[in-house]
Amino acid sequence: MEATLLLKRPRKAMRGGERGQSLAEFALVVPIFLVLIFAIMDFGMGFHAYITVTNSAREGARLGAIGAPAASIVQRVQDTSESLDQAKLTVSVTNAQGTPGESVVVDVDYQYDLITPLAGLLQFISGDTIGPTLTFSSTADMRLE
Repeated sequence: MEATLLLKRPRKAMRGGERGQSLAEFALVVPIFLVLIFAIMDFGMGFHAYITVTNSAREGARLGAIGAPAASIVQRVQDTSESLDQAKLTVSVTNAQGTPGESVVVDVDYQYDLITPLAGLLQFISGDTIGPTLTFSSTADMRLE
């Protein structure tokens, strides 16, 4: 019976040695956790910008398909992309008010800047092939009615 008592460590001694271990584990896990959170935020905001650019190009081409002038098409693209920074949005319209049966083409480009500190990490990992600014482009082509 005494042999089993000798094998057990007192609870107090075990508790005191583990106090610093949780702090060390926390210090190792926090950077990975923050990078993951930043990546999720940037992906979500970037995906929103991409979807908005695609939808805006489609809306502009649809308006152009019914014979609207180029200025109205550009205005529609800007109106449907209000959530984006308009200074970084580029719209070009080809063959607005052309002959029926031809196509009107709307090109929309948007320069998206990463919103979190992942830009430096992304540049380091990719060897400067991917920078802090990503370009989202969309082209919509619809036949004139």
